[in-house]
Amino acid sequence: MIETIFFEGEVYPKFQSEGRASQFAIPYALHVCKGRGYDIGCKKQEWAFPGAICIDPELDPTYHALHLPEDNQIDYIFSSHCAEHLVNWVDALDYWHSRLKVGGTLFIYLPEYSQRYWRPWSNRKHIHVLTPELIRDYLMSRGMWHKVFVSGVDLNNSFMAMAQKYK
Repeated sequence: MIETIFFEGEVYPKFQSEGRASQFAIPYALHVCKGRGYDIGCKKQEWAFPGAICIDPELDPTYHALHLPEDNQIDYIFSSHCAEHLVNWVDALDYWHSRLKVGGTLFIYLPEYSQRYWRPWSNRKHIHVLTPELIRDYLMSRGMWHKVFVSGVDLNNSFMAMAQKYK
C-alpha cells in the first residue's frame, strides 16, 4: 500500500514527510564514497552514511557544515538534504572542497523544486531551492571539481550530484 500526503493540490508519497531521505541516495553513494568520510547533516546517527563520521549540530554542537574537524585526509563528504538549510550553500560547498584530499569525492542529495512542500515559502526550514542545473553549473564553473555527474529528479523529488576534487 502506498501511503500518501496531500499538499497544495498535489499528492506525494508519505515517506517524503518523514525524513531520512539519505536512504534513497546511499545505494549510489556506496559506489564512490570509500575510505574516511563525513556525513554532513545526517540528523540521526542511524541515518548516517555507513562508516561515515556524522556531523550534525543536533547530535554534537562542536561541529557543523562550516566547521569540520581539522583533518585533511578525508576521502569523501556525503550530505543528504542539508544544503537547502544553510545560509550560504556556496560557502559551505567551497569549504567542504577545502576539507577533502585531492581525489576526494563530494556526494550530495538535494530536494528538488518539483516537491511543493519543500519550497522555502512552504517549509520554513528550507532557505534555498536548488535544482540539478544550478548545482551542475556551480560544480562545473568553480574550477575545483572534475568528473561531475548530476542526476535528474527521482521518485523522491530529489536529485544527486557527485564530483571529484582535483585541486
